[in-house]
Order: sequence, then structure tokens, then C-alpha cells
Amino acid sequence: MTQRAPAAIGDRLEDVDTPALLLDLDAFERNQKTLFDLVKNRVRVRPHAKTHKCAEVAKRQIALGAVGMCCQKVSEAEAMVDGGVADVLVSNEIVGARKIERLAALARRAKVGVCVDHPDNVRELGKTGANLDVYIEIDVGMRRCGVPPGEPAVLLAKEIQKHANLRFAGLQAYHGRAQHIRSMEERHGVIETAAQHVFHTKRLLQKAGIACPIVTGAGSGTFMLEVGAGAWDEIQPGSYAFMDADYARNEWAAPLPRFEHALFVLATVMSRPAGMAIVDAGLKASSVDSGMPGVWEMPGVSYTKASDEHGWLEGKALPALGEKVLLVPGHCDPTINLYDWYVCVRNRRVEDLWPISARGAVY
Repeated sequence: MTQRAPAAIGDRLEDVDTPALLLDLDAFERNQKTLFDLVKNRVRVRPHAKTHKCAEVAKRQIALGAVGMCCQKVSEAEAMVDGGVADVLVSNEIVGARKIERLAALARRAKVGVCVDHPDNVRELGKTGANLDVYIEIDVGMRRCGVPPGEPAVLLAKEIQKHANLRFAGLQAYHGRAQHIRSMEERHGVIETAAQHVFHTKRLLQKAGIACPIVTGAGSGTFMLEVGAGAWDEIQPGSYAFMDADYARNEWAAPLPRFEHALFVLATVMSRPAGMAIVDAGLKASSVDSGMPGVWEMPGVSYTKASDEHGWLEGKALPALGEKVLLVPGHCDPTINLYDWYVCVRNRRVEDLWPISARGAVY
């Protein structure tokens, strides 16, 4: 059940109920322009909806030139298609009869792609009769899903070609671990190695007479490195739209731009014990898997600890009882998944409310 929104359009920022997920529209729009201007006419952009989980955000990205959305789960893809997105890539392996049945049903309503890394999975997709774009995921260093680069990908492409309803659409080559390598030099080196895996696989596919239409991958921490390497045709950044405290710890230098913090958790100081301030935003309001949230524009104040419904602020010049505080999530993706609404703010006024329609879409 969707909870009621914590604000109404026209409210002052100070009157928004808390905890609330705030989107600074000016910063969000500048982040969008920065990315799309940088890569225009160089690669296709397919932003990742696993970050924003919101059809309203997707529509704005598509209006700027995105070819469609990436999703990580079938339920996310369903929410995007329901919201008006006509082209989705489930950049993940979908295994199990019920999930595959839902994927096939979705492919009758929209253009749908999916990733594979096993011939048994290909055969199950083939049995559906649904027209699907199938991408072979190759492991370029993530050590998660994917076949090894080279000949294993060629063999899997041949399996895909046996099924009339399946189209070999290309390669998925995503190096998630590279996104948060702090040093630009190290990040660059990892992506160069990944690019060589892609080039090697494409050469073998070509030798086998198999066209590779698209190589897709890349994230917010590396996308310009993939563009520069020349091995990718499509990029999948997600967090760039919002940024978070963990991404802020990366070294940012050319050719990568520095994006702005656009996403915040608004919290209220609910108690003032000696030497600390307790806010109403704890583990259920901000993910801490990548570290504690940052405290926005309060130098010397840190968010030091969290329990279910409470957060500890410590430091100098602590906020007063009842004061509102902006927190920068440590990791934007799982934080967004905790909320039903974006409270969209411009000039300290609520301009819009966007439902997070794929919230909880993990199946």
C-alpha cells in the first residue's frame, strides 16, 4: 500500500513531514544536462531504473535522449512499462518459470531485452515464444554473473540463434566494482582491461559470422572511461542523477564530470540529550551499507550512529530541538527503495510529488 505523501505541492520546505525523500530539482536537472551533453552523438544512454525506481524520472531521461531504461528485476521493468516506458532491458539473468512467464508477457507489451549466461536459461526463454532481445553477459572483472569473455560467449550466441523468437542483441559488459574505486588512475586501468575483454569477444563473434549489434554497460563512476575506450555502444548510469555520500568519496577528474548532490533525506531533531542531537531518520530512512549519511551544510556535525528509527548527530553547533536537517544518503539506490514518494523541491518550495512506483520491486 502506498503511504500518503509527506507534503503537498506548494508547501514550504520547513513544513514537509519527516523523514522524507527530497529531490532538489535544480541540481537534478543540471546533472541530467551534464551527462547527456557529454555523451551526445557518441553512445546511446539507457539509464538504470534500479536507482530511481520512478517512471516520472524515466520520462525526463527519455525526453533528453535516453533510448529506454535498464531494470534489474522483472517487477521493475513492469513498473516502467506501466508508467509509459516502451523499451526496457532487464540487465540481469531471469531464472524460474514464473519470472520467465512474466517477462514473456511484458515482451508482448513493450520492447524487452534480457541477459543470459547459461544455455539452459536460453532454452527456457526460447520455449516462451515471446520475442526477446537477448544479451550475453560477459564477466569483465565483476566476478558476479556472466560467462568468461571469448569463446564461451560465442557458444552461447550460437545457442540463442537456434530459437526463432530470440534475437542475439549483443553483450552486457558491466564492471560494478569499478564504480567506487577511489583513484581515477586505478579506475581507468580496470576499464581498459574490461575493454580488452570486450574487443576479444567481439573479434571471435565476428570470426564465427555472428553480428554483435550492441555492447552495453558502464556506470556513473566510469561511463566516460567506457566512452573513451570505444568498446561500448550504450551506457547504463543510474546514480549520476542524484549522487550519494559514497560516490562523493571518489576522485573525480577529466574526462568524468563531478555531479551534484540532488537527493536528500529530510529529518527532524526529535531529542537533544547532552552532547548530541537525535533525529527521526534511522535505518528505516537511509541505507548505511556504504556508510552513514552525511549532514548537509552543517560543518563539524556528523551522523555517527543509527538504530531503526533514530539517528545520532554529534559535533559542534548541533541543531536545536525541532530543527530540520538535510542528510546525504550513503547509498542512494537502497535508500530510495525505502520511500513511496519523491518530494520535489525548488527554491525551498514543494513543486511536485513523484510516486516511486517500483519501490519494493525485488522479484
